[in-house]
Amino acid sequence: MKFLLKSTLSVALCSLLLTVHSVEAKKSEPQTYHTDPVSVASVFNADPSLKLTLEQIMADPDWLGRQPERAFWSADSKTIYYQRKQQGNENRDWYARPLDGSDNGQRVGLNEAHTMGAADAVYNQSKTLQAYIFADNLFVRDMVTGELRQITQDSAKQSAAQFLLDGRLAYRQGWQFFAVDLNTGFRSELVNLKTEDAPEAPAIGKGYLAQEQHKLISYVALTHKNKLDRQQAKTQLQQQNNTLSPQPIYLGKGLRIVEASMSPTADYIVLAVRKATKRNDKDIMPNYITANGDVAAQPVRARVNDVSPEPQQLWLINLTNGERSELSYNTLPGYNEDVLASVKAENAKAKGEKYKSEKVIRDIGLMNDWYWSQGAIRWHVSGEQVAVMLKAFDNKDRWLATVDLKKMRLVPQHRLHDTAWVNYAFNDFGWLNNSQALYYLSEESGYAHLYLKTLTGKAKKLTKGTFEVSDPTLTLDDNYIYFKANMAHPGQYDVYRANLTSNEIEQVTHLVGSTDFILSPDETKLLLRHSTNLLPEELYLAQAAPAKQVVRLTDTVSEQFKALPLIAPTIVAVESTHQSQPIFSKVYLPENNASEQAEKRRAVIFNHGAGYLQNSDMGWSGYFREFLFHNLLVQHGYVVMDMDYRASKGYGRDWRTAIYRHMGKPEIEDLADGVDWLVKNANVDRQRIGTYGGSYGGFMTFMALFTQPDLFQAGAALRPVTDWAYYNQPYTANILNMPSIDPIAYERSSPIYFSQGLTKPLLINAPMVDDNVFFQDSVRLVQRLIEQEKPDFEIALYPVEAHGFRQPSSWLDEYRRIFKLFEQNL
Repeated sequence: MKFLLKSTLSVALCSLLLTVHSVEAKKSEPQTYHTDPVSVASVFNADPSLKLTLEQIMADPDWLGRQPERAFWSADSKTIYYQRKQQGNENRDWYARPLDGSDNGQRVGLNEAHTMGAADAVYNQSKTLQAYIFADNLFVRDMVTGELRQITQDSAKQSAAQFLLDGRLAYRQGWQFFAVDLNTGFRSELVNLKTEDAPEAPAIGKGYLAQEQHKLISYVALTHKNKLDRQQAKTQLQQQNNTLSPQPIYLGKGLRIVEASMSPTADYIVLAVRKATKRNDKDIMPNYITANGDVAAQPVRARVNDVSPEPQQLWLINLTNGERSELSYNTLPGYNEDVLASVKAENAKAKGEKYKSEKVIRDIGLMNDWYWSQGAIRWHVSGEQVAVMLKAFDNKDRWLATVDLKKMRLVPQHRLHDTAWVNYAFNDFGWLNNSQALYYLSEESGYAHLYLKTLTGKAKKLTKGTFEVSDPTLTLDDNYIYFKANMAHPGQYDVYRANLTSNEIEQVTHLVGSTDFILSPDETKLLLRHSTNLLPEELYLAQAAPAKQVVRLTDTVSEQFKALPLIAPTIVAVESTHQSQPIFSKVYLPENNASEQAEKRRAVIFNHGAGYLQNSDMGWSGYFREFLFHNLLVQHGYVVMDMDYRASKGYGRDWRTAIYRHMGKPEIEDLADGVDWLVKNANVDRQRIGTYGGSYGGFMTFMALFTQPDLFQAGAALRPVTDWAYYNQPYTANILNMPSIDPIAYERSSPIYFSQGLTKPLLINAPMVDDNVFFQDSVRLVQRLIEQEKPDFEIALYPVEAHGFRQPSSWLDEYRRIFKLFEQNL
């Protein structure tokens, strides 16, 4: 594999010690860096005498410097707007950073906030107009003159701005679609979607008494006739007078609209609906610390065990004649396959039963996963074609289909089948602008790659290799698709582009670290969000062409942070005893650790959360407190390892799905390989190694201590999962199927079934108002440990904290306990 060539890349060298060749510039000029490639991080003037403390690490993170957030381009591609947290509170200010400016730019006044534009602004085909929503109101900017017009100013909530091919600007209010003539200002309603039954004509009451009353009492009969006359007159007026708004489209009572998208020609709508469901009153969580002193029952999500399938109906509505048709899924390949037959058979056998596989109509709907918010219905700019991305509720299939508007049926274009589960990432797709061809991402080769497909031809693979492609961005002329990828090393992300004419792949940025990008509206420049292991994310500018020059736009890192003598981790490829791929891991080493005279070290292995997350990369980690804590441990003589165990992101489909139907086994095997690596390569005493982690990392701590009790001498599980049947459906059912179908998977993956194996000290840190991993998880496990008479565990409760702690005092208490656990037991 290509990335094995860099199996022991030192990020310390890349992030801190590499020489940065800077252009000499006056203070008022932007700094420019040339990369060969090297990190664009400046070499900090750290003070080696400083020592980290838990009080500093766990303090309000404002002390780090308050980095840029939610950055986007101005309409003229000359200014960057971004948010920055205010010192000492949770509010944010907007800043404007002109490309030819200096420092971090200027704060945007509240009276000017509406002039900025928006990250999701839309443009007409000629790019002479920009439209966007600010504070629920609609604005339009003339790209030639710069004139800004406010289109709406009311309490209704506008959304989904869209330019129509006739020049009008469309938008939504709820599920009402409107269009504005920008020349006259005239606003018209295009369609009003209602989840109600259509009103019926006045009828004579049912039953004998009502029928007789109508016959015998003239007043009753006259009243009924008058109602019929009024309805008929209203209908005639509607049909013969085009100044009235169109009749609402009644979808039926008891439905909920999932998504609706109107064509650029305003003659069709594609929408998905499902049955409206009420939340279960038992889905609550007690909150003991409230403003009024009462115990509050807060509503929370449902458990995977309690979720039922929610199939969606897909409809095509012709707005010119009102005709509507349900788009049947029966044209999709595999729509009625029993894809879980082997799983059902295994579970049936365990019960002493036999399972007979039969064709079954699968529950299908739009691919609108929690991870992805771009929308699953995409119209071609001409309005002549529309594509939808669909998925099965069982998570084994994803379909990309177009709609035959004349025959009103789905036409399958691509099927992605996965025997484990279809990823909730890498589902981007869209149309080319100047031809009726689709581009999309797919993991079918084992890695997420970019494909191009005409409607009648075979798909063409644009990228290939052992790396992941994400964030495809098409240029207006269809010449290039820009994307992010980790081609050079699994932990290094740069910007590339695919030339759709020559099929050539070009590397655009050459930065050591993690780099995200936004293409400018004029498509000549890239706004980069770049970070390294030692430098939090800052904003940079690059040309939208292969080059080795970037301009740094912001410098928000505090001097207090820059002064810290931090140790950057080394990324190593830990040899696996279970598969050919290595386990990429960060290792933090004390000075002189390799000396033959050095004492055998203590060590800690950190388990990142989420499962599907990459933490052993070269960018700044969302686990910045843990990064600093690991530096503190190193100052106290520990070696620290942070592993991207199987299930982690960035290493392909097989790595991701290795935990299918058995969470907690492959990951712990990887931790065992990590322990062996530390003993052989980092001067570590095998009998002095501990582990800790939060959320999925807390689950892993449990599974390690319960199923391999000799692997670690102590462990801390923070906000941990103890029984997967109590977690949410979107995440859990991907990996373990549904509990009603696959109880075997849940029982062999949930720590509560293995707690008898605990023999080493265990710390459980449990937030009590956690609406992600419920406090109930920890309570049930603690009761289990009590009943099993386990003496060596303790639990710390955090009454005001949710899954992500907010209060510095809670963070400090939590990590004091973790540090104490390791100091006493390692």
